[in-house]
Amino acid sequence: MTRLPQIALLSDGRRLHLQDGPIDLIVEASGDAGEVRAAYEAASRRFTGLLDELCLELPGLRKEAEHGKCSLKGVVARRMHAAVAPYAADCFITPMAAVAGSVAEEILGAMLTAASLDQAYVNNGGDIALHLGKGEHFSVGLVDRPDRDGVMRTMKVDANDPVRGIATSGRHGRSFSLGIADAVTVLAATSSQADAAATVIANAVDLPGHPAIIRQPANELQPDSDLGACLVTRGVGELSRVEIAMALESGAECARRLFDRGLIEGAVLQLCGDMIVIGTKDIERQRSHPAVPEHAVHA
Repeated sequence: MTRLPQIALLSDGRRLHLQDGPIDLIVEASGDAGEVRAAYEAASRRFTGLLDELCLELPGLRKEAEHGKCSLKGVVARRMHAAVAPYAADCFITPMAAVAGSVAEEILGAMLTAASLDQAYVNNGGDIALHLGKGEHFSVGLVDRPDRDGVMRTMKVDANDPVRGIATSGRHGRSFSLGIADAVTVLAATSSQADAAATVIANAVDLPGHPAIIRQPANELQPDSDLGACLVTRGVGELSRVEIAMALESGAECARRLFDRGLIEGAVLQLCGDMIVIGTKDIERQRSHPAVPEHAVHA
């Protein structure tokens, strides 16, 4: 029997939920009711079978990416490779580093092809593809740790900003991380680009060889992991303020290089309550949250 994805409006009647295996999307669009309906129908059609498309090329998606060389066939698979290719010469990375953002981008593209919308987003577990019409804006909630509830700060993306993709990576997320960041949120032109960059920057927030950091080969935890025998972070013990600052600065240096290359529009790096902001986006503290720690750093 053919497996069918789960597709339904949420109880608020505004948002669409699309789920198939590990892919779990929340979609929301605003505009004329008929256009929104057409957009949701297009999203549902494109979502059906998308996981199967990716699974057909899974061995290639789990291989280390090569800059300027791509044998993948599917449109989403090729988008994944294109997002990670700029990093292939400098570090180990596979197209899987951009899978969530690439899927979100594909669904949003199908919606915009079918309908004219004021605003829309596709949220794939925190990796967000965004559409903003003239005069629209989108508020993004930031968490210091994705494994805990509560929004610490917010940022606003305006229609005239170049940002249309947002992604978060770190050791508390759904995927393994080589670094120790609690969370790295990246703003970029597309969600696939944001996804890849968030992975790279989160990996760079690190203290190599530190005895308080517990690491384990990825393939011991998940035999089919695309990271193979790479050591992934499983625990972080007590770190001094100086060590936290050193780890964050390592990631910030990476983020600044990506910003200068035009690969990202901004980034927020968080570790043990400290934060560094790269780029020009304003970060606002939530009124309901305790005051920003004195050690919060803005770059």
